[in-house]
Amino acid sequence: MKKRVLCTIMSITMAASLFAGCGGKDAGASNSGGDAPAAEDGASADAGADEGAAPDAGTEEAAAPDDPYAAYAGTTISVAAIETAYGSEMWQQVADAFTAETGIAVELTTDKNLEDVIGPSMQGGEYPDVIHLATGREAALTEQFIKDNNIADITDVLSMTVPGETAAVSDKIAGGFTDTSLTNPYGDGKTYLAPMFYSPCGLFYNAGLLEEKGWEVPTTWDEMWELGDKAKAEDIYLFTYPTTGYFDAFLYALMYSAGGPEFFDKATHYEEGIWETPEAQTCFDIIAKLATYTNPITPAQANDQDFTQNQQLVLDNKAIFMPNGTWIVGEMAEAPRAEGFKWGMTALPAVQTGGDSYSYTWFEQAWIPSGAENQDAAKLFVAFLYSDKACEIFASAGAIQPVLGIADKLEGDNVMFYSIYDNGAKAAMGNFAAFDAIPGVEVRTVFLDPVNSLVSGDTTEEEWIANVISASDQMRANLK
Repeated sequence: MKKRVLCTIMSITMAASLFAGCGGKDAGASNSGGDAPAAEDGASADAGADEGAAPDAGTEEAAAPDDPYAAYAGTTISVAAIETAYGSEMWQQVADAFTAETGIAVELTTDKNLEDVIGPSMQGGEYPDVIHLATGREAALTEQFIKDNNIADITDVLSMTVPGETAAVSDKIAGGFTDTSLTNPYGDGKTYLAPMFYSPCGLFYNAGLLEEKGWEVPTTWDEMWELGDKAKAEDIYLFTYPTTGYFDAFLYALMYSAGGPEFFDKATHYEEGIWETPEAQTCFDIIAKLATYTNPITPAQANDQDFTQNQQLVLDNKAIFMPNGTWIVGEMAEAPRAEGFKWGMTALPAVQTGGDSYSYTWFEQAWIPSGAENQDAAKLFVAFLYSDKACEIFASAGAIQPVLGIADKLEGDNVMFYSIYDNGAKAAMGNFAAFDAIPGVEVRTVFLDPVNSLVSGDTTEEEWIANVISASDQMRANLK
């Protein structure tokens, strides 16, 4: 059950906390060809790299003439990372690899309760240079830094060359991960948080069934309805879902498909009139139509006790698709299944031919406090987090970076799951904005739970839309 609700947990929005700091930095110029950004003292990245230059004080020998990191000789940065189920050893290995590549030393702090460890020193004005700490934690430290504009602008990191490689950071990060409110929280076109370890959600199905029937995976919703009609003729339903809670990831991806990041941002912040736009109507229409293709037993089993029975419908070829996350394989590992069953996963179909298809993902974040002393060296470390070396180290611990080609470093079903963004799908990310408590009004009860009634016929699409508009007005008036 814990794994089953990960996507929903990532949709829980921000709480208040403490801490403050200094203002952020403006984005720097494009940095290509392997050059490092300007050092903190204003010297160029090539300072000290001329032949015959004396070594910096405190170093054992002069930097090589072609060393792009010569300006950082003797520099030590502090990195603080939350310790999770992935462990802390991977962070030490990455820090050591970074030092070996750049010569920049790393003082590493990891702890399961990182906020308690770094909090006191930050209250005194001493900040780590890099912090890996995601949003959505109870202490809400990252959210507070965002709220107080105390996170440095790292837009220029995207154009930097990954240390030890020739590719730019932006060439390695999968599409969509830097176009979300979770990395660009101010809507100013700049990136402040670096996307880290992620897990994709999507539509899971029996690939063996489609191969047996000669059916193709739909790439548009029109193709989805055509498949639904073919399946119905053979007494197979097109769709099911474990519980309505799984429609959070589904709805988010659908909103991106219908209107892109701009529509998603407006919708999740309850902009006035947003639910009466063509993009919103497209979302409502697709879900309402999908309800008519859903196995009718689904609502009765869509609860915390019986949800696996809905998942079993896919294993028994009584439904083709269901929204879920990568944990489904382990969750149903001991369940019986149809002969020839094998897992398949796809992003949501595009709204129209040639349109974008999206897969929702939750992910962690790394960032630089605007009060950090070594911001330029810190940016090099953030860039290194997307190197092949770092990705390999992380993956060995089960932490998967959102980079193109990551599936080549994985095994088993993870190869298919994590190659979803290599195959043309874009990543949908973000969640509904938090609002002050409103009696009887919750995101799930307004947007997700009515799907049960749509399937059973107890609610019409028009009634659902009217309720969404009314509740959204209240949410907007009570935004935190």
